[in-house]
Amino acid sequence: MGSLKRNKSLYIDTEALSTLALVQEGLLSPLRKLMNKKEAKEVNETKFYKGVPFPFAFILAPAGKRNSKVLKSLKQGDKVALINQHVKVGELIVEDTFNIDPKKRLLNIYGTYDSSHPGVKNTTLRLGEIAVSGEYQVNYPLITDNIKRIQSMITKTGAKFVSSIMLAANPFNRAHERMIRQAISDSDLLIIFLRKPFTSDGLRYDIRHNALTTFAENFLPRNKVIIIPFENSYIFAGYNELILDAILAKNYGSHQLVVGKNHGGLGLYYDKNRLNSIFDHCKDIEIDIKTVDEYVYCDVCNTLVSTQTCPHGQHHHVHYHSESIMKLIQAGLIPPTILVRKEVSANILAALFPERFENLQKLHYSLMPGSGLLEQQSEEQFYLKLIELYQTTSLT
Repeated sequence: MGSLKRNKSLYIDTEALSTLALVQEGLLSPLRKLMNKKEAKEVNETKFYKGVPFPFAFILAPAGKRNSKVLKSLKQGDKVALINQHVKVGELIVEDTFNIDPKKRLLNIYGTYDSSHPGVKNTTLRLGEIAVSGEYQVNYPLITDNIKRIQSMITKTGAKFVSSIMLAANPFNRAHERMIRQAISDSDLLIIFLRKPFTSDGLRYDIRHNALTTFAENFLPRNKVIIIPFENSYIFAGYNELILDAILAKNYGSHQLVVGKNHGGLGLYYDKNRLNSIFDHCKDIEIDIKTVDEYVYCDVCNTLVSTQTCPHGQHHHVHYHSESIMKLIQAGLIPPTILVRKEVSANILAALFPERFENLQKLHYSLMPGSGLLEQQSEEQFYLKLIELYQTTSLT
């Protein structure tokens, strides 16, 4: 640590480190470095960088008195150590430093600087008033591992047409299943980017990943899908999210990005007094963006249907509202199987409520049919059996 104190250092959080690594590895290409003052101003005004749509400037302006003092002292050519959690994770060669307006920065990202907005609130805490630009190098193995896994899968399968989906799966439900199956049928390989936010009030990432993996391993062809953790930092959380999703998917090797029609970035917006759609702005990214219809369960059709093809009214439709399904799960209730597959529900509830029942084995043998052999039953197996009892209809 002594050498770090003698050198100039900037202290960054893991969210900033992850984003710097994405750019370093070319996953937001043509962006390869931190933008200088001139570039940042041009991008914020034109929403383009080197001919490719880019919604706002890519800068590093870490908050904190210690960082502010260092930033004010920097000169062109200075070498700065980048520190994360007391460990040196990279270096930066200073091109220049310049002042930024935090409110304008927040407006460019989120379309608002209202402090009641959760993204604005979180970003405000980590955003300083001085930015630094220049070439840099960081060490963040997760990103390089993702690239290797995808390239290995493409080589192994010989995939010629690769699709991708950005999925929160919070929680994973039947509508997600239908969307995934449709994407697989249209491509040689599907990359599911499972969002891994740095701040979240939903299910933990490991629970969501296990639930999605349970479905993929048991109900999908293994050579057609790969699940990749996607640390979606604050730059992916604004109303320009879809543009950056498309850039990222393309640079990971995808030819098509599949999104639902309820995606937050699909709305129309005014730009220079002209009505545009997000597709107008994405046409220069060179990736196909395919939208899929909203899926509902129709109690007349007795199956999952598209709202565009079902002839029955909304009063016959059960919608897949993630927040409502989450409330059931957080209350410890088993969602109906028309909403969430039983294997997924069992997986989530067992992880969310460990050791929920006293003497689980006794409860299992008291309620469940069995072979008569004394077998140790897991909580997940207990939920699966319980769901099967709920599905019994002979007495109804």
